[in-house]
Amino acid sequence: MPGLLRGVARTAVVAGTATAVSNRVSRRQAGRWAQQDTRYVQVPDPAPPAPAPAAPAPSSMDQKLEQLRQLAELKEQGVLTDDELAAQKARILAG
Repeated sequence: MPGLLRGVARTAVVAGTATAVSNRVSRRQAGRWAQQDTRYVQVPDPAPPAPAPAAPAPSSMDQKLEQLRQLAELKEQGVLTDDELAAQKARILAG
């Protein structure tokens, strides 16, 4: 049973991270397209979306390390800024 719970928790963490990153990439890309194409009128950004529910804290150091590796990859790809990376690292290490 603990293995099943660990698997479910890991899936929840990965899904939550993927959703947050996907939303961030979508907003960033939409902003870039709006800047490139001046024919469209820029509409002010709506209120920021509600924060994703907090993912369960990883129960082992291996899970934390894996999440940190994933964050580093996202940073290398240009998806995350230095500030976003630092915030996510602090959240993972605090858990």
